[in-house]
Amino acid sequence: MATPRYKQLVDALAADIRAGRLAPGTRLSTHRGLAAREGIAVVTATRVYAELEAMNLVSREQGRGTFVRDIAVRAGHGIDQRPAAPDAVDLTFNYPSVPGQADLLRQALREVAGSGDLESLLRYQPHCGRPQDRASLARHLGRRGLTADPDRILIAGGAQHGLTITVMATLNAGDVVAVDALTYPGFKVLADAFHLDLEPVPSTAAGPDLDALERLCATRPVRAIYTMPTLHNPLGWVMPAADRARLVGIARRYGPLIIEDASYAYLAETPPPPLAASAPDITFYVSGLSKSIATGLRVGFVLAPPTAVPALERAVRATTWNTPALTTAIACRWLDDGTVDRLEAQKREDATARQALARQELAGLPLIGHPSSYFTWLPLPDDARADRLTARLARRHISVSTAEPYTTTTHTPQALRLALGSTDTDTLRSTLRTVREVVVEDAYA
Repeated sequence: MATPRYKQLVDALAADIRAGRLAPGTRLSTHRGLAAREGIAVVTATRVYAELEAMNLVSREQGRGTFVRDIAVRAGHGIDQRPAAPDAVDLTFNYPSVPGQADLLRQALREVAGSGDLESLLRYQPHCGRPQDRASLARHLGRRGLTADPDRILIAGGAQHGLTITVMATLNAGDVVAVDALTYPGFKVLADAFHLDLEPVPSTAAGPDLDALERLCATRPVRAIYTMPTLHNPLGWVMPAADRARLVGIARRYGPLIIEDASYAYLAETPPPPLAASAPDITFYVSGLSKSIATGLRVGFVLAPPTAVPALERAVRATTWNTPALTTAIACRWLDDGTVDRLEAQKREDATARQALARQELAGLPLIGHPSSYFTWLPLPDDARADRLTARLARRHISVSTAEPYTTTTHTPQALRLALGSTDTDTLRSTLRTVREVVVEDAYA
């Protein structure tokens, strides 16, 4: 049986892309142009490009055209959390460390080993965490401006697990969730896994466009609002108090729950009170110690409305049964003795220095970010191609993220996200100089 004409074209274009004959970032002919050149119908040309897009070989951008993807850069770059190549400088993920952290762990392990309740840590724990550990977290939240009843706290295996159990306990397939147009990739992964309908809300310089959010809630049955009001990832904003009050008002008026992700909130020294402080009955406050202390310390928590605690507890039981007791014991010792507060203060100082370094080395480029954040956002000109830039930087042994993992709209902006907390400052300085060189040469030439 003869191969259909459109399949022949798909195979030919795919072969050219994979062989490098069509370079990453190449703008392909319009649908009409391809149809005229190949003597096929426009609808057939549309089908050709749709198949290439399904194969992750091209990307379509509304109003701009169809572009060849860089197949050396995986689709969804940044979502799957694979580390950079061993010889690459990683500006994709943050795992900041300050001097002395390893010694702190050694000391904590010795203290736990010498404690009288060591054997109890080898047994199953309550699904939502031991009462004394939940009390430690309540005191920690109190220092962040949240009066928290320990009975409303559930201990999770990191903030991502906290988001997972929140979604499992409160949302169903098909539920509409309002999210920022650029948002945390881990929540996009959850939305895909649980078949949620994400509705993007455009941004202002200080947070989500609340007029747009209100219009959305008035016209669609929004079940939840997922938001990062204190140090947004990837844009770094901190919502003003008045905007927080209005967001809560919108939620109360139209009925959605609020999922408040505070994973990076520790980097903002004096932010307004969390949303959960004024709306404890409708807000799920999710955070953890992976960002502020160490990525390997997988201890997170959810501060939930009292009525939601039983459902969250069932979700913990269904996923991990309980958080590993030894890890939690170490984390809570550090919460109680001030170690967490000291490390967070040191990392705020470190992040501030790195952000200043980035602004110095990338001066003149339109950076967006909080002054004490471990990441910065670099928008590119409309005719630039972020995937082409990531490929060029990869050849220079530098790993960065494009906007794709963070985007919830159909149009993906051309931008780079640069994580600043995963290498020493001397290496960061030289690496940012290389980033600047490549960006200016490629996007601004």
